[in-house]
Amino acid sequence: MRAITALRGRVRATLATVSLLGLGITPVVAQAAQSDDAPTQSARPASTLVQTTNGKVKGAHRTGYDEWLGIPYAADASGAGRWKPPQPAARWSGVRDATSFSDRCAQNSGWDPGYEKTITSEDCLALNVYVPDRAKANAPVLVWIHGGGFTGGAGQDTDPRRFVEQTGAVVVTVNYRVGVLGTLNLPQLQAESKDGPGNYGLLDQQAALRWVHGNIARFGGDPRNVTIAGQSAGAGSVCDHLASPTAKGLFARAGIMSGGCNLQSVASGQAQSEAFVKAVGCDAASEVVACLRAKPAADLLAAQKKAGVSPSVGGSAFPVNPGTAVQTGKFNRVPVMLGQTNSERGLFTFQNYDYLGAPMTAAGYETAVRSAYGANADKVLAEYPLSAYDTPGEAFTAAQNDSTSSTRQQLMSALSKWVPTYAYEFAESDTPHFTSIFLIQQKSESARAFPFGGAIHVDDLGYLWDYLGQTMPYDDDQLELSRQMITYWGRFAADADPNGPRTPVWPKYGARTQELMSLVACDTAPAGSEPPAACSRATRDFGAEHNLDFWQGLSS
Repeated sequence: MRAITALRGRVRATLATVSLLGLGITPVVAQAAQSDDAPTQSARPASTLVQTTNGKVKGAHRTGYDEWLGIPYAADASGAGRWKPPQPAARWSGVRDATSFSDRCAQNSGWDPGYEKTITSEDCLALNVYVPDRAKANAPVLVWIHGGGFTGGAGQDTDPRRFVEQTGAVVVTVNYRVGVLGTLNLPQLQAESKDGPGNYGLLDQQAALRWVHGNIARFGGDPRNVTIAGQSAGAGSVCDHLASPTAKGLFARAGIMSGGCNLQSVASGQAQSEAFVKAVGCDAASEVVACLRAKPAADLLAAQKKAGVSPSVGGSAFPVNPGTAVQTGKFNRVPVMLGQTNSERGLFTFQNYDYLGAPMTAAGYETAVRSAYGANADKVLAEYPLSAYDTPGEAFTAAQNDSTSSTRQQLMSALSKWVPTYAYEFAESDTPHFTSIFLIQQKSESARAFPFGGAIHVDDLGYLWDYLGQTMPYDDDQLELSRQMITYWGRFAADADPNGPRTPVWPKYGARTQELMSLVACDTAPAGSEPPAACSRATRDFGAEHNLDFWQGLSS
């Protein structure tokens, strides 16, 4: 981890590799109906007491911004509410305290701070609102959808104070159902609701967006200027909403960070769900859904470890695979930013092997490649021979990084056919890792020795906001990178274009030029002058760096 350096006469600017999609047709955004006590024009609230459609909430003032935490946007989803689309939150009388986060949604323990123990709460569908002191009337709104593999995480993981203070935007972070409670897909559930099983967590996100449309003007935000963005599973969620008919009009642009654009098929989702039903002991029940709803959350989470369920196509809300939708142009066409880190898969090689004290072996490498690439495995093994790498884990990471980059590049090209697309890669490879990864590395020799070899999945998050309660120890050059990234993201949220004065030009992505922005901390001219073109720059090197000719030449 690089230490903070002394002040330098020069600061480093921005090159990064993250994939953001810039979709350039701004949709007509439906104006949410407002109650009689709703303001007719957005203006920053004069105090932290705000009237919402469900009742009054009292937040807290912090240095530079106000925050309202734990506001329910939907009803308790436990018991009879399990595996049902989110229901309206109850109204309350008096003033609701909004100075503490709600419970996180039920999930198994993980390695991040705050997730050391299993969480069983299901009354968790709440959101958090952050408004900067300098917010202007009708401020742009960014709704952040957390990652966590659709099995973990919470809105409170993200502290956007730096982002709101620098950009003047209103930021909303959201809890949604994760794990099997958010993804179960059974025919019996299909019969209960046309919106569709398999995606209750995604439906939660749409309910939160409807809350934003009905309430955000009261906090100073513009409901006609809402950006949805997310990382990892949050990024996948964003792409799912692009393809969802029920999400039309809920957002004006989208940001996809380190995530794909795919839902598994109904058949695959139902097969996983049936395996889960058996694992939890409800397969022989006369009423399977009733059996599941009667189970304690702890039992469901224990069974999930044996038989997990991922989101799948289903119902009227998610009728098609979003990957197909963006290829055909049949999606909610809004400007999009899309990107990734330059070693996305390094974290997962570490997590699945070295973290467990069992580094990948030569035999394990061949097995993993054959499992991942099927009929193309022999070509991949020849292209990424063990002799070219220090360890089998490094070879597998290289192959995975490049194949993932090929998929992302195809997504960039597909979107750019229909809408303006802004693509990036975050490549600040010398960045500090989050404390959870650092502490895990101290637990075993194999974990300490693991060579991440680039900017890994989640390394970019700390440049936009504090994550998991951590303000990262960036040096001066990396702090300048952070400033530029926040500027780019803030402009995109405000105007659907990251470009503006005193930052390098970020071109729209096109299938012909294939230019994306490379974001890396590097030496620049002194403050007050323009950064040199050789530093922060659009680049076409992405294809060569990730061996895309090889991957795109493989048979599907």
